[in-house]
Amino acid sequence: MSNVAIVTDTNSGISPEEGKVLGVHVIPMPVIIDNQDYLEHVNITHAELYQAILDGRDVSTSQPSPESLITLWTDLLAGGYDSIVHIPMSSGLSNSCETAQAFAQEFHGNVQVADSHRISVTLRDSVIEAKALADAGKSAEEIREHLEKTGPESSIYIAVNTLDLLKKSGRITPAAAKIASVFHIKPILTIQGGKLDAFAKVRGAHQCQTRTCEAVKKDLETRFSGIDPSRIWIGAAGTFAKKEDADQWLETLRTHFPDCNTYYNDLSCSIACHVSVDAMGVGISYR
Repeated sequence: MSNVAIVTDTNSGISPEEGKVLGVHVIPMPVIIDNQDYLEHVNITHAELYQAILDGRDVSTSQPSPESLITLWTDLLAGGYDSIVHIPMSSGLSNSCETAQAFAQEFHGNVQVADSHRISVTLRDSVIEAKALADAGKSAEEIREHLEKTGPESSIYIAVNTLDLLKKSGRITPAAAKIASVFHIKPILTIQGGKLDAFAKVRGAHQCQTRTCEAVKKDLETRFSGIDPSRIWIGAAGTFAKKEDADQWLETLRTHFPDCNTYYNDLSCSIACHVSVDAMGVGISYR
């Protein structure tokens, strides 16, 4: 067993069960529906959350409890690990990273919290790379430093079907949401270096896919030029209500980028609570 434990949460798109297969430890993210608390992959599925959103119920998310972090870290260190690398979502999108860093100070360097400036499929890639580095004998501090150095070398694009939940969370203004609704505009958002920003505005799902593929192609030709395609991972993602829509989006990316590694992950419940149902996204990173 590696002496360094790798810990993340379900914002990575990795479920606790898949974490066992990968050899990493996964904290379920809390989801709140009509003031009732749930835990992702424990007592609520993505499909159940999507239905709650479609039904117009009040949905939100929060950070893992301090107790869940401290208990897991303590158990891992008592169970044979010398140190821990904890990899939460980007500090630019959530306070969970800052919270984990504060609690890690009580562990006197045995818990290293890596702010990789990533979320979703790109965060997943960081977690998998961290596990490989741990298995290769790297220290927790070396792994954290590597993730924080290479984390910004990634891109995410998300096309949302509705801006209602982003308006509710205060991430966009009510006026912007109304204009988008009236003119049937579908915004494409981007995450570069861990912060959410506007990227493009299009009409229709087909244009969303076309524009997103163009953005990925440009990134491969510029930001990721010179990198062997076999090292590049393109993660399709979404909150699709129908599985066939998810399958079609993955197939589109495979067709456009046959030399890269492609796969599909549902967007986490935390993201779904902001981007609603039938959002589609893609993440690019390399390892």
